[in-house]
Amino acid sequence: MNQITVHTSRPYNILIGNGLLKDIGRYVKEVSGCHKVAVITDDIVAGLYLQTVTDSLRQADLRVCSYVFPNGEASKCHRTLLPIYDFLIREQLTRSDLIVALGGGVVGDLAGFAAATYLRGIDFVQVPTTFLAQIDSSVGGKTGVDTDGGKNLVGAFHQPILVLCDLDTLSTLPEENFKDGVGEAIKCGMIRDAKLFEVMRSGQVREHLPYVVSTCIDIKRKVVESDELDKGERMLLNFGHTVGHAIENHMHYQLTHGKCVGIGMAVITKAAAAAGIGDPSIHDAVVQALQNNGMPVSLDIDYSDACEACLHDKKRSSNILKCILIRSIGDGYIYAMPAENFKPFVLKGVEK
Repeated sequence: MNQITVHTSRPYNILIGNGLLKDIGRYVKEVSGCHKVAVITDDIVAGLYLQTVTDSLRQADLRVCSYVFPNGEASKCHRTLLPIYDFLIREQLTRSDLIVALGGGVVGDLAGFAAATYLRGIDFVQVPTTFLAQIDSSVGGKTGVDTDGGKNLVGAFHQPILVLCDLDTLSTLPEENFKDGVGEAIKCGMIRDAKLFEVMRSGQVREHLPYVVSTCIDIKRKVVESDELDKGERMLLNFGHTVGHAIENHMHYQLTHGKCVGIGMAVITKAAAAAGIGDPSIHDAVVQALQNNGMPVSLDIDYSDACEACLHDKKRSSNILKCILIRSIGDGYIYAMPAENFKPFVLKGVEK
């Protein structure tokens, strides 16, 4: 087992290894004096892991209740959140109790936001069961819900007290879901680690899974520690995301997050090259990495329309929009431009 400590305003450990779920009760007892645990998960993950988790928690003399909601990005909204509050109230959870977020990014974001806001904040543990959630959304304390206006526009920073990454859960992921994590792992390599990028470009991700998961988490740890509240360097983690989120919104979330981010990386690197502020070889490298992992590199949509969503992006400040560009593989940076220039800039990245 590998352990990484995140030194934020409230430090916590991330445990990475195989077979961790069956011991979650012991790990929770080590970090919390709680007496009751509410496990929040979706209907797919519940069928796979809920029994194992609840059994372990009960064996640790903890009282356990659980809430299961329909899987999918469409559930990451207030219509799912409000019944979760009702459930927590009905189960009489107190500030000394605990929420366990068991599942992928939707579960983590939604349960984390419930933890951040119920009783003005209670502790929670992240138990990510997807590749994407393990290397990205479970680390760093971002929680939230989607609205009709865009993705993650309503949320809160609320650090977990523990993150438990059981690599065995990745063996049950359908290949298409696994690819969502591939997109984020390529991103990590592009912004901070050329060696990681080469592993991702090889297309041999599963053969190096412990290394990839641990390296991606450590990259995010360093960035989060230097900018916990996402006002500076942490924006680097959004490489490919400004365009990617716009695509997700335009597609009504029918194309999953990691694939949209991958296309976003391809678009933004081509746009930078067309504008003379990026090396064309960077775009070629991103495309090769995506293709070697069976990921899409383009999408036939109206990008002019999709780019309107970028004007509501969280990285916009007044009339300035900050996007992430790449000087060289492993070296990302923040590039600010007037918001009105962003659409024509992006459109250069989709020209035939």
